[in-house]
Amino acid sequence: MNFKKSSVVLLLLVIGFASCKKTDTSTPVAPVLSPAVGEYILSEGSFGGNNTKLAFYTNNTANVSGDYFLQQNPTATAGLGELGNDIIIYGSKMYIVMNGSGRVTVLNAANATFIKNISFLNNNANKQPRYAVAAKGKVYVTSWDNTVSVIDTSALAIVKSIIVGANPEGIAASANYLYVANSGSFNTTPDSTVSIIDLNTETEIRKIKVGINPNKIEINPAGNVFVSAYGNFSTIPASVYVINGATNTTSINLGSGFAYSNIRIFGDIAYLYNNYGGTGTAKVYNTASNTIVRNEFITDGTAVQIPYGINIDEQNGDVYIADAGNFTTSGKVICYGSNGVKKFSFSTAPGVNPNKILFKR
Repeated sequence: MNFKKSSVVLLLLVIGFASCKKTDTSTPVAPVLSPAVGEYILSEGSFGGNNTKLAFYTNNTANVSGDYFLQQNPTATAGLGELGNDIIIYGSKMYIVMNGSGRVTVLNAANATFIKNISFLNNNANKQPRYAVAAKGKVYVTSWDNTVSVIDTSALAIVKSIIVGANPEGIAASANYLYVANSGSFNTTPDSTVSIIDLNTETEIRKIKVGINPNKIEINPAGNVFVSAYGNFSTIPASVYVINGATNTTSINLGSGFAYSNIRIFGDIAYLYNNYGGTGTAKVYNTASNTIVRNEFITDGTAVQIPYGINIDEQNGDVYIADAGNFTTSGKVICYGSNGVKKFSFSTAPGVNPNKILFKR
């Protein structure tokens, strides 16, 4: 045997194998989420009640702390305040949008301890913040003064206001754009547009026509933008429109079978529901194939009185529904498997009108 020749051949094989590995273009595997240790539940409270509550449910013990904010902040002189409209977690912080109190309250996401209140008062007038989304190191908050406020997450201060349409509500981020639902809900003629904001310049670049009184915005994995709208609560029904996320120029109405004012998307699956009336709890719709999975999400016959918020645990696909009940007494949260079968439920007492559920990992 020619040892030298054999060594050269072996070396070439090794180099060739290494080259193949270097040019591997296989799709990277998404990181596996750890199971949630518990859920934060925001209850907005009653109008004028100054009784927003933050609850925490511990999964392994099924224990509920109904006023977790005061539990974790025993020296606080008051609760969270008036009408907690939205809550998000971004990085190590939790941001609670307090519509009636005119501020965003920032807490430590790990234990809900207080960090700071960011004022949304302008010359003592409440901007009335509504919904929030995080993108590119900042938090963006819609307000009924027809703006989106930009919060610097290091300074924890508003650094810019972006003019949009009338009474903006829901907001979502995708790639280099923000999408803002302009409701105009307190005008004689409600708005019916979505503002598109370029995140690189933080300016509105155009408006897209959608349904009357748009409310919530969700984006599916293909980048298409789904917008639910209230209508006028009488002669004009709720609706769902879809904006082409690739061009940001056109929208289509999903039609009369989609009279839903609220939407939540997990993967390709959309959960469509109404929090002001209507039959059923939620319609399940595949946004990739444009097909109805089932007209009623719940399959075991359990009842939800008023679906006031829906969120999905990304780790296992469980669906959590916040039930506002009669809007005056404590609500509850019901957990279902993705098959629509109930797993468990718990009261949000003393929280009234639970509207948002977040998962702590």
